[in-house]
Amino acid sequence: MLLKRGDNNEQVKQLQSKLGLEPVGNFGPKTEDAVKSFQVKNGLTPDGIVGEQTWQKIMGQGVLITEPAPVSSTAQPVAIVGGLKLEKLKGHIPDNVISQIPDTAKTFGIDTPLKLAHFLAQCGHESGGFRLTQENLNYSAQGLKNIFPKYFPGNLSESYARNPQKIASKVYGGRMGNDPESTGEGFKFRGRGYIQLTGKDNYTAFGKAINENIVGNPDLVSTKYPLLSAAWFFSKNCLKKCVDDSNATVTSVTKCVNGGTIGLADRLKHFKEYYHLLK
Repeated sequence: MLLKRGDNNEQVKQLQSKLGLEPVGNFGPKTEDAVKSFQVKNGLTPDGIVGEQTWQKIMGQGVLITEPAPVSSTAQPVAIVGGLKLEKLKGHIPDNVISQIPDTAKTFGIDTPLKLAHFLAQCGHESGGFRLTQENLNYSAQGLKNIFPKYFPGNLSESYARNPQKIASKVYGGRMGNDPESTGEGFKFRGRGYIQLTGKDNYTAFGKAINENIVGNPDLVSTKYPLLSAAWFFSKNCLKKCVDDSNATVTSVTKCVNGGTIGLADRLKHFKEYYHLLK
């Protein structure tokens, strides 16, 4: 789930209705201001972007708070590993993410400013600014045809639309170590973590790497290990591509993570930002 300014769809209409706005479907300045106001009142980061937590609270699935959550005035120290200047990332990356970096960097060798900048830039983009820890599969029928045409020929997408469990079971079933669609393993091992670890094979290998039963409790990837799971994948597949700070290298790393170059401009921007801070 990720809704932001410029979006225009049925989910925006639902959002606007809940916020007491006219449900026109276009996420404009008024909707953004209403979201920010709601986030402030409910102790959420007031960024005007509707991620999973904001959506659930607006739609009545979370516990609403009538007063803003108290903000601590005491700055928390940031652990140091390998000389990395992690303190400089404060305000650019959420504190809860920064706190995970020392152990993550040490465990998977993402321990230089160059490597860490590449890693964080990819994680940040893939997770919508470190807000999303699991894959959004709430596609419309047309969305399924556009994104997964191989799996939804003809009118098949209509019977899967807006049903994430069926969609994931169909798209991921019978591959990446998952059993057939009928078993539901495609949904069980859907994308989680900041780089969306996907497939039973990856969950199994990650669990072995950290000596924990991840296959038995796959939600740990999104709740406890969103950064560590991303680091395992990045170290195994993409770390060797982090050779310098050129645009060509960011492009190469992006292709490794994404399979293409979707969002390359944003990844480049954040790589340069993080690398400048960490050097």
